[in-house]
Amino acid sequence: MGMSIESPESPVSPSEGSPEESTSAPSRRTFIASTTAVGGAVVAGGLIAGPSVFGAEPADAAEAPPGSRVSLTVNGTRHTVTVDNRTSLLDLLREHLGLTGSKKGCNAGACGACTVLVDGRRVNSCLTLAVRLDGAEVTTIEGLAKGERLHPLQQAFIDQDAFQCGYCTPGQIMSGVGCIEEGHTGSPAEIREFMSGNICRCGCYVKIVRAVEQTAHGK
Repeated sequence: MGMSIESPESPVSPSEGSPEESTSAPSRRTFIASTTAVGGAVVAGGLIAGPSVFGAEPADAAEAPPGSRVSLTVNGTRHTVTVDNRTSLLDLLREHLGLTGSKKGCNAGACGACTVLVDGRRVNSCLTLAVRLDGAEVTTIEGLAKGERLHPLQQAFIDQDAFQCGYCTPGQIMSGVGCIEEGHTGSPAEIREFMSGNICRCGCYVKIVRAVEQTAHGK
């Protein structure tokens, strides 16, 4: 039993087509050039005078976030401001009152660079809502010195060379003041424990402890 094999049809080159097809069908190069030109004109027209590409109307202005009026005393001066309810004490101090001594480090309460005193107690100002402090008394690094006279702990940081880059220093000093006022300076180990929330990436911990000791015990 024989098996027949059909040979495939030979392809017809464009030049072998009918005269009508060769004259009416555009070449590939002509087609691309023409569609590119038309597309560019459409896009340009849409950008200049046409509607939005996505057909969306301009969004209405977003409603202003809720705000509250808060009065608090900062470094002995009374301030009354209206702030977004989400504003942290740190942003209130830095952005509204211009007190930039308190630093924004991690902004998550983990480094202590933003430490201030609220009614005499240490707080991470980045985690404290300003609207919750109506009537409170806040002390920042700018409020420690008495004119040209430095706070004893500020002077101790200089005496003990307890800083390098200085970024964490305001928070370290404020935390140290709170640590002393709380009575947690019985030993270097106790000072380290109660200052553990303040990170110094330069590694000046030994000298920081010495500065707190000097201030607490007059060493």
